[in-house]
Amino acid sequence: MNGVPAYVQFHDIASYFKLLGQIVEKERPKVYVYWSMFFYASFGVCHPDSAQILYKSSAPKAYGSGGAYRYLRDWIGDGLLISDGKKWERNRRLLTPGFHFEILKPYVEVYNSVTDIFLEKLKYYAKSGEAVDIFPRVALATLDTILRCAFSYEGKLQDQGSKHPYVHAVNRLSYLTLSRCLKPWFQIDFIYQFSNEGKELKQLCDYSHEFSNRIIKDRQQILKKEGLPTKRHLHFLDILLTAKDENGIGLSDEDIRAEVETFMFEGHDTVASAISWSIYCLGRYPEEQEKVYTEISELLVDELEVTWENLQEMPHLTAFVKESMRMFAPVPGTARLLTSPMQFGDIIVPAGVHIDISIHSIHHHPDVWPEHEVFKPERFLKEDITDRHPYSYIPFAAGSSYIPFAAGSSEITYDRHPYSYIPFAAGSRNCIGQNFAMNEIKVIISRLVQRYKVSLVDGHNYEINPELIMRATHGIKVILENRFMEKEWQIV
Repeated sequence: MNGVPAYVQFHDIASYFKLLGQIVEKERPKVYVYWSMFFYASFGVCHPDSAQILYKSSAPKAYGSGGAYRYLRDWIGDGLLISDGKKWERNRRLLTPGFHFEILKPYVEVYNSVTDIFLEKLKYYAKSGEAVDIFPRVALATLDTILRCAFSYEGKLQDQGSKHPYVHAVNRLSYLTLSRCLKPWFQIDFIYQFSNEGKELKQLCDYSHEFSNRIIKDRQQILKKEGLPTKRHLHFLDILLTAKDENGIGLSDEDIRAEVETFMFEGHDTVASAISWSIYCLGRYPEEQEKVYTEISELLVDELEVTWENLQEMPHLTAFVKESMRMFAPVPGTARLLTSPMQFGDIIVPAGVHIDISIHSIHHHPDVWPEHEVFKPERFLKEDITDRHPYSYIPFAAGSSYIPFAAGSSEITYDRHPYSYIPFAAGSRNCIGQNFAMNEIKVIISRLVQRYKVSLVDGHNYEINPELIMRATHGIKVILENRFMEKEWQIV
């Protein structure tokens, strides 16, 4: 493809992102081609114009041709993240009520309860001055949240130390899945299953499936004994267990487990990434942290808990979180598989080609985001949007498939490209849990900054590690300082 940047991808995802970033910064392309070990070519998009073409198409997730989606199937099954066609349409339709406005509203109480424990677990570090790697703590809190809210499961996860076996399994499974994508010899199933990585992946998948099956079985027993709740809207797992389509057919046991696996992974790990990097930004940009603190302290006054109404009154915090997710996209990229030729400007890509969507590159494209390496939350405030494309901010979707934030009066009409800000993808396959995620993030960050002042550790390397989600190679270590006397923060 003449005029299209091309390069060779080796087996280091960090180097891949670094090289792609250099290409985007220097050549400012909309598409690119990369070769894996010189013989396997893939196509990529790194500009919202190209992303829009792809997201508005019916191209399926690229698991049939290889790539992360194919290998995720062994772990999370054929759930909403991976499935396509009529199965995806049916299951999406059945599961959408689980994220209805009336379901989300009482979850704020759960967010606060989980955050109470989270903040108490950090008290030791604030008192001692010892640095804490915040990501594992946040991951436990978000896993606790998704299990309570979506699956009515309370396992006191945050009391089980800094790591939980499931969180560890997810971390390793994410790494192993991406590692396999980057090693051509592991594309052959026969070779992979006898490798050390293949054996480890199977063992971790078995544990993850066992954990999911236990949650499902426990809920089935409760429903059998007590019956369905009388409330109008059911929780996510109750919908999985009882929903039937227009033909009276419910989900199979395999479908139920796949959706549970999918939502436990997506509902805790991606949110943990967004929260953890937002906390990093609090420490990295102290002036912005104080702006957020001022807003929250004036809003909550003497109250410790965030209410549903409060979530609509946090414009600076909301802008801060959005800019954090622009800088550090929780999901660095997604992919599609073309089932028919597709045109990107003057370039026609044939059917059967695997296409990567580099969300990270889109969020840092200099033609879309001036001063893209500068942290500017005001990008997402009303006074700073007049000269941008109306579709430049779509964290969870745009167009006919856009779902308004359940608690986001700070949402405004943007004059930017609809596909220039897509931390949780876009289009008809946007994140079904978008409102759930944003509300949870805002509760945890607001409560944290209300109680603790965050700073970074001098000399620590905060290098990004873009696996399936955005992690940090050496952890996100922060130092916490109590803003008030300890006695003022007694939590009942």
